[in-house]
Amino acid sequence: MYLTKEKKAEIFKKHGKKVINTGSAEGQIALFTFRINHLTGHLKNNRKDYNTERSLVKLVGKRKSLLDYLIKTDVLRYRVIIKELEIRK
Repeated sequence: MYLTKEKKAEIFKKHGKKVINTGSAEGQIALFTFRINHLTGHLKNNRKDYNTERSLVKLVGKRKSLLDYLIKTDVLRYRVIIKELEIRK
């Protein structure tokens, strides 16, 4: 398993401010970015894995909607998370 409990807790501690704060937009965006990077690497080796490709597209859509929500509510938090995760928008 590529995403262990420890790794998930580390992501939420760094971006969600607390380990138990799993619902924050920043934490969710960071988690989605980690999963997107993992699936992108998988698809580079397995071009015909269409189920993974579909999952990747769904994750990108979820991350985009969270980023849109964040830019509407708080532009400063949006800019910080974009800079930290190096996401192009």
